[in-house]
Amino acid sequence: MYRLRKSIKRKTVQQQHANEPIDTSLQKNIETMKELYSYKINQDFSIREFTIKHSAKKAALLYYQSTVDPVKIAKSIIEPLLLFDGESIESIVTLDNLSEGFETEDVITGINNGYAVLFVDGESKAYLFNVSDFKHRNIEKTQNENLIKGPKEAFSESSLVNISLLRKRIHDKDFITETVSVGKRLKADVSILYMKDIANPEMIQDVKKRIATIQSDSVRSVELLEQYIEDRPYSLIPTILYSERPDRAAAYLEDGYVVLLMENSSSCLVLPVTFWSFFHSAEDRYLRLLFGNFSRVVRILAFFITLLISALYISLVNYHDEMIPPDLLLAIAATREKVPFPVIIEVLIMELAFELIREAGLRIPNPLGPTIGIVGALILGQAAVEANIISPVIVIVVALSGLSSFAIADISFNYTIRLSRFIFIFCAAAFGMFGLVGCYILWTIYLCSITSFGVPFLAPLAPYFTSSRDTILRRNIRNEIWRPAFLKLKDMQRKQRTQKTGDDEWT
Repeated sequence: MYRLRKSIKRKTVQQQHANEPIDTSLQKNIETMKELYSYKINQDFSIREFTIKHSAKKAALLYYQSTVDPVKIAKSIIEPLLLFDGESIESIVTLDNLSEGFETEDVITGINNGYAVLFVDGESKAYLFNVSDFKHRNIEKTQNENLIKGPKEAFSESSLVNISLLRKRIHDKDFITETVSVGKRLKADVSILYMKDIANPEMIQDVKKRIATIQSDSVRSVELLEQYIEDRPYSLIPTILYSERPDRAAAYLEDGYVVLLMENSSSCLVLPVTFWSFFHSAEDRYLRLLFGNFSRVVRILAFFITLLISALYISLVNYHDEMIPPDLLLAIAATREKVPFPVIIEVLIMELAFELIREAGLRIPNPLGPTIGIVGALILGQAAVEANIISPVIVIVVALSGLSSFAIADISFNYTIRLSRFIFIFCAAAFGMFGLVGCYILWTIYLCSITSFGVPFLAPLAPYFTSSRDTILRRNIRNEIWRPAFLKLKDMQRKQRTQKTGDDEWT
């Protein structure tokens, strides 16, 4: 109890200091910051005291050694103030990013974000210099959204680098980057990106409102932010798109969507999102029309296979064997003659084994993961068949179901399909084809009930909205005139048609 009271008292003192205005006494400001940052104990926190040449006033520079660029501090701040004359601090320091703070809270936020803060004796304000140098990876290839044809760049853990990658693709004065803070104790910046002359202002305000209502002490990355701002936290269906590709994010921005970035995250969030976005791949746009649509057809076919094939097999074998050709039925019966388990148990054993191998392959170091996954699957399947625990047909069905799931590239939607597959399996085992069809109808109704930031999940097909018709199959890129109307954008039209001959021509 004594420790709790002492902790509460210390926290109250820190909050009181944080709300105070900056004092004109340099020594008092230094003592306040020493108390707040546990000077001498926190050895990363540095204070450099010196005298400014042009005013002969004492000054102190405060910063974290691990978050700043020491060359910038020495060459662009300390050296000019010690050697050069001028009318003001702004005219002497050679850094571009200079701002002022008038409360202790401004100083705390600046130091935590990698700024160097300058106190000058006799001035009731602080000068904040952006000399941050947080370490991050270089720009690398994507890990989860690989393409054969198209750009290979991926986001990194630096928010500034990620914004730069987007600005390299969008050369427009109306491309806006707003920054809001999230977290009550450990504040972090969320970058809200949108096209000012296209995006819906109400949607942008909705995003800001959801971020502002977060009461957590800290939100460290967009992966955590997604769980705070999504519409239905307990829903099986994701309502925010997670992407690590700058080119894909840029395409959504040009269509009027909103993109969120955070420091320490090598991905972005795109919102709102519809069901069809999870099937689309960036490569669909880089391939020619027929090639891209063929890829989508294969992906949609894989979606239905991984979702329904195991449940369909159970319903046919258990309840509707008259629907199976006689020769195939006899072959299935022969393979299951010595198997002691019902079909549902066989399927569950293999489905869980496949999920176990998949999860183990992700956790094992990269050089060994694929090898162990393949060997493990072969050994388990062959041994289970020889031991008469499962039938060979089950191995084929589950392998086809598992392989088809890899065609769904989005990680969130991939989990949705994999979990939904077990729901269909239990419904088919309980009621056969009627249970399977009924479960599929209810699943579709559930999709229709979902919204993402006010946008129906199955738009623009249900309900119908004007759009580029890039849903199931995409159109010729020259015929994509409209942006999606369900976003309620300021500017709906992309291009204007000049004339129509044998081929479409555009301005």
